[in-house]
Amino acid sequence: MIRSLRGRLYVGLTAIILLTGAIGSMFAYRWAFGEAIELQDSILIQLASLAQNAGFSGGQPLHGVEEDTEVWLIELGKTPRGSADDRQLFTLQDGLQVATWKNQPVRVLLRTRPDGSRFAVAQPTAIRDETARDVAFRTLLPIAALIPCLMVVTALVIAYSLRPMVRLAGDLDARRADDMTALPLSGTPSELHPFITSINGLLKRMRLLMDQHRRFVADAAHELRTPITALSLQAENLESVALPKRARERVAALRQGMHRTKHLLEQLLALARHEAAPTGLAEKPLAALDHVAKEVVADLLPEAADRGIDLGFALVEPLTVHSEPAMLAAIIRNLLENALRFTPRGGTIDIGVYREDSTAILQVEDTGPGIASADMDQIFEPFFRGSRPEGEGTGLGLSIVKRIVDSLGGRIALENVTGIGRSGLRATVRLPISGNPDSLPSKGAGE
Repeated sequence: MIRSLRGRLYVGLTAIILLTGAIGSMFAYRWAFGEAIELQDSILIQLASLAQNAGFSGGQPLHGVEEDTEVWLIELGKTPRGSADDRQLFTLQDGLQVATWKNQPVRVLLRTRPDGSRFAVAQPTAIRDETARDVAFRTLLPIAALIPCLMVVTALVIAYSLRPMVRLAGDLDARRADDMTALPLSGTPSELHPFITSINGLLKRMRLLMDQHRRFVADAAHELRTPITALSLQAENLESVALPKRARERVAALRQGMHRTKHLLEQLLALARHEAAPTGLAEKPLAALDHVAKEVVADLLPEAADRGIDLGFALVEPLTVHSEPAMLAAIIRNLLENALRFTPRGGTIDIGVYREDSTAILQVEDTGPGIASADMDQIFEPFFRGSRPEGEGTGLGLSIVKRIVDSLGGRIALENVTGIGRSGLRATVRLPISGNPDSLPSKGAGE
């Protein structure tokens, strides 16, 4: 069974064309064959009229007629004479007849002159039929040439008619996962309108569900912050209380769990704020990427110093991009916190902010262990921490970075840095510089 609508239409219309062409060819062949026979009868009549008053010796071919036609003028005389075939012809009435002459069937026209003498104009039926078939076959040639042309035209018409559907599917495939805007009805065939209306209804319901999900995540994270903060304060107050060693270990584990839960809630709130922000680049303000990077690095310098990690800029240039400063800060902070978590004591983290053609580049390179090759395909998935998780990560940082970068029309790529006696991870974020929002093609991460 053919599953393709295009295939069904083409096969159905092709079958109709072939069937119609076969029936039409059969009738055209029969008509042309009959017309050719009648034309040859007319030629015999004209030849007989020319020979009405002329005398010929019996059994001689008619000169001036094509040799392939084999037309013979037979003088029969006033009384039966000559061969048995001639005597048999003499017995026939005047007019067109079918007879046998020289052991072959012939179409013969007999005439009687005013003086009573008779003659016949004869032509073998095999020659006549061959000529008629040739004429009929030539009649079929235009039909035979027309059928392939009609099949090609049918294919083109089907392709052109289905182009709006293909274009609609392409538009849907090119959309972001969170783009729920309605599909336009203008410029589409009326047959697609019920289908498009149904899709728009589905998109509307999905948009409502996504909005409810975002509000739930934001509300839940916001409501949980207060009790988690209160519990964290209570756990910190226990530091000043004299407790047994075993109790202090449990309090330390409790504080670590509270810190991780608080960090998870902050990441969820950041994700909810990002998803609620405008998605169009034109709707976003301008932000200085270099200034935001310096502020985030300044905030994290004390933590880097405590860990014995050299954190600093390898290159920084003034660049402006379309984005909320908070969104840029979330990108840089998550990349740096990820690097701090995996970089060992004594390691380095280099940050680069520079221009490359019409693209703003943010690069973070550390001297940690890098990412396992098996984890590269899933590293941007929410809550995925890799095959060797460390520290208090939640698995949301890189997912948030990827979503923000995509919403800004940019790309992010992660690659392991290898060399003699060294390892590390290089994260490269490419964002369109303000004034060139469409300068980057849409590509996946990790290219």
